[in-house]
Amino acid sequence: MRRRTSTGSGAKTTAGRPSAAMLGSTLSPGSPSGRRGWPHSVLWRLGGFFFLLLLEGTGCLASQSGSAGGHIDSSHPGVNIYMSVEEVKRLLGLDAELYYVRDGVVNHYALSFNMPVPTETNSLYFTWYSRSKVDYRLAFHVDNPAALNAPWSNISSQGEVPRLPSVFRVDVVCSENVDEEAFVTMQLNLTSHADDFTVLNFKRRKMCFKRTGIDSESSIPVSINNNSALTTGFIGVPTPTTSTQVFYISVSVCCIVIFLVAIILAILHLHSVKRVEMEDSVSDSGSSQGLSQPSTQTTQYLRADTPNNAASVTNNHPGSAPILQLAASSFQNPGAPPHEAKSYPSLRIEKNDLRSVTLMEAKAKVKDIAISRDRVTLRDVLQEGTFGRIFHGVLLDEKDPAKEKQVFVKTVKDHASEVQVTMMLTESCKLRGLHHRNLLPICHVCTEEGEKPMVLLPFMVWGNLKLFLRQCKLAEANNPQAISQQDLVYMAIQIACGMSYLARREVIHKDLAARNCVIDDNMQVKITDNALARDLFPMDYHCLGDNENRPVRWMALESLLNNDFSSASDVWAFGVTLWELMTLGQTPYVDIDPFEMSAYLKDGYRIAQPINCPDELFAVMACCWALDPEERPKFQQLVQCLTEFHAALGAYV
Repeated sequence: MRRRTSTGSGAKTTAGRPSAAMLGSTLSPGSPSGRRGWPHSVLWRLGGFFFLLLLEGTGCLASQSGSAGGHIDSSHPGVNIYMSVEEVKRLLGLDAELYYVRDGVVNHYALSFNMPVPTETNSLYFTWYSRSKVDYRLAFHVDNPAALNAPWSNISSQGEVPRLPSVFRVDVVCSENVDEEAFVTMQLNLTSHADDFTVLNFKRRKMCFKRTGIDSESSIPVSINNNSALTTGFIGVPTPTTSTQVFYISVSVCCIVIFLVAIILAILHLHSVKRVEMEDSVSDSGSSQGLSQPSTQTTQYLRADTPNNAASVTNNHPGSAPILQLAASSFQNPGAPPHEAKSYPSLRIEKNDLRSVTLMEAKAKVKDIAISRDRVTLRDVLQEGTFGRIFHGVLLDEKDPAKEKQVFVKTVKDHASEVQVTMMLTESCKLRGLHHRNLLPICHVCTEEGEKPMVLLPFMVWGNLKLFLRQCKLAEANNPQAISQQDLVYMAIQIACGMSYLARREVIHKDLAARNCVIDDNMQVKITDNALARDLFPMDYHCLGDNENRPVRWMALESLLNNDFSSASDVWAFGVTLWELMTLGQTPYVDIDPFEMSAYLKDGYRIAQPINCPDELFAVMACCWALDPEERPKFQQLVQCLTEFHAALGAYV
């Protein structure tokens, strides 16, 4: 005679719900509120869930050894015994079926657990059927008869497993005489042949309490079945005491706390990694509502004779004072703490910062994106300075040389010093790892020995933004390159979006200007690093006696006086860049001596409002030039304000 006993592990659940069914084998709700000794049902479910996670590995290992003897009969694999979705949801709150036997395969893992039964639950329901003839014998054993009455079932103690899915009930009713926990085992013997049967032991435990006054629980009549007593011996399980229950509760609470902390830490970690990209996508998409594609037809042109004189924003332009107050009320930050200098990552590298950086170290930092010089072909020279050049180049695909990609190629001349080469490589790497549609980081470098270093960036058809604006300024009104105010505001919005991304990443550009932006033929603007900018635009940089060239006319007052840079100083530079856009590439403060800039700004003077610049737009610039860094708007506020203004312009086109 062959006998198989339901011992082992290895969970099996319905398709598509493996986790829920595995949970169903261990979790159970607790006793109702108002009864003593057991916590709330949610506590036990979470505690059981964490406990199951600890035992899952053991169950999976045991399932391998138990699979060989897990079949009831190879010739009759059609036996199924399970708890339905409704029953599992009623007991455990899970939408899943819990199979104990599926097509003749025994789920030892589910049978190995002693499932708790809530105190208020008096009936258990099982669904079963068999595709072939299988006989059964049913018996029960109660470890603590004083606490639990003898279980009773609505089916006979022996018979044949039904051929169609049927439900049978097992009643487990407390005696209400003692406050103890009772353990009950339902033994089901399945016989497919005279010499082949399988023993399934369904284990349950239930906490019972004495009757106290008014009994709110429903009572089910108990019918004693003489055949339901299990005569064969079972080893009794000692009833837990109150201290043991407290211990179980404490362990469950600790497990729940640890599990929740782990979940929270994982969520925070993922959130910190993706926070910037998600916020940028949401904020920019929200700010872009009503933001149409830039107009390719001229609607309102800027005059080419915009004066460049500077004037006081308080005395010489009284009409602008209400505008400043209105804009300031939109960007005010009440209760902001006094401005404190913070140390943020910077995009601009001074020569003094390079004393500790050698050319070999600079090359080592870009080794992972280095490519062979043979893949790069130089074409036209786009810009040229004293020691630097920017070419229009072609990059051949590494796998398919027939494919090529247009790129910008930044390089140096033969007489360039090692410090200049090191500065170009270092400054070019400052946007690496930053991904935004309005940023243009480098893609490759060439640093082979004996060759001039090259830095490759994705190609933008219209190239440098400052040169593009100046070409538009010289264009006639009927020239296709003429540009409208709406197009210029659209460019400003894109620059503000890119700077908003840098601000959230706590990266300071320090050299935001039109010369450090590029533009494509579809009016897409991207911010670049300032590598070679001092050499290609020497008139925009000045030395104030410390042998350092700085963009004095774009710098905030605190940067000029104390060398204090922050996101607020980038906002100041954005205001100047916006002025560049509206003047089509004119130089700000061109008549002011660079050595007098700090005193000039401190006295309250700013650049004059450009001709044909709307008052609302000039008010935005003026707010960017507030003396107190805390009074300047944030980049996200600028994005929103400019987007609304762009939509208003589109309404009148």
